[in-house]
Amino acid sequence: MTLRTKRLALRRFRPDDAPAFAAYRSDPEVARYQSWEPPFPLASAEEFMREMAVLDPVEPGWFQYAVDLGGVLVGDVGVNLHENRRQAEIGYTIATAHQGNGYATEAVGRILEHLFVERGLHKVSAECDARNESSVKLLARLGFRREGHLVEHTWIKNEWTDDLLFGLLAREWRPVERNR
Repeated sequence: MTLRTKRLALRRFRPDDAPAFAAYRSDPEVARYQSWEPPFPLASAEEFMREMAVLDPVEPGWFQYAVDLGGVLVGDVGVNLHENRRQAEIGYTIATAHQGNGYATEAVGRILEHLFVERGLHKVSAECDARNESSVKLLARLGFRREGHLVEHTWIKNEWTDDLLFGLLAREWRPVERNR
């Protein structure tokens, strides 16, 4: 299954995506607010491609969509479908070289449309490091409401960090212009 916008394809990962995936996940700026440490080994990226190949996006658990711009992998959007199949959590990463072009808004917006309109989900949630201003702005732009602030909640990369919790109900969701 491929989800499309005017500029992007959100598709399954392919084995040949591994080098680009490892490259952007090895970027310290990309990894700054994420759970992994750079560098991200090519072998780990190849293993991730194999894991994603066998997963079904309509089954509960995490599924990552590759964000493809004209055949180039520029990022990924993850969807963690709840066991009840009516709620999901999302996460996203865009390579530094492709940030600032609206690709994250476009990709996550298309994922939201897919989850709410095509799959009938009730709620989508997101969580981010409170210092990640770009992510906070993206979620606000897409209509998410801030639902919580967990102070010194996560021990990551040798420090305690605050986490912000966001939610969006299907009845609150409004499509944003996404360059269709």
